[in-house]
Amino acid sequence: MPDLSLELRLRYQGYELVAGVDEAGRGPLAGPVVSAAVILPPGLSGTESWLGLLDDSKVLSPSRRQRAMDAVQQHALAVGVGQANAEEIDDIGIGQATIAAMMRAVAELTVRPAHLLLDFVHLRECSLPFQAIVRGDSVSYSIAAASNVAKVTRDALMREADAIYPGYSFAKNKGYPTAHHRARLRELGPCSIHRHSFAPVREAARLWGTV
Repeated sequence: MPDLSLELRLRYQGYELVAGVDEAGRGPLAGPVVSAAVILPPGLSGTESWLGLLDDSKVLSPSRRQRAMDAVQQHALAVGVGQANAEEIDDIGIGQATIAAMMRAVAELTVRPAHLLLDFVHLRECSLPFQAIVRGDSVSYSIAAASNVAKVTRDALMREADAIYPGYSFAKNKGYPTAHHRARLRELGPCSIHRHSFAPVREAARLWGTV
């Protein structure tokens, strides 16, 4: 379970406002990569009941993730969200697109953080001091908060995409390479939010003669 150890250590060092940053959607074949940045209010003790809702979004149920996001939206000092779409991912690669989405999320914060805590992504160029934490979303409440905001936001975008691009079951698979998604990709061909730089999409595009 996450806690506030990293945040409290940084605040002891003089970094009063710490933003946790995380992403959702590095691995899917379709849709954007979405990042979130969250600054929790200074002065938290770690015993606040709503903090108990926070954990790595990958281990939570959809309803628990929504409750976690609702709590973050209610209690956080600031929340920012950024994304990079499939076209940008194809242009610059998923690694650089993830960093771009993260920096956009930080830029959307209404309060400037003094330090960033990241879920194991190294920012090559960043004007703020940062620390990349292995499995950070299971270690830090700030990163866990960002993890849930990013995941819930991206899932909502993929449900919207399902209505626009029927047949791929985006509402269910969220663009991830499930067996059903890969089969439908071969049967229907790629749509405009598929990542053509990813091998299964590239192969389906060849089958359909769209490359």
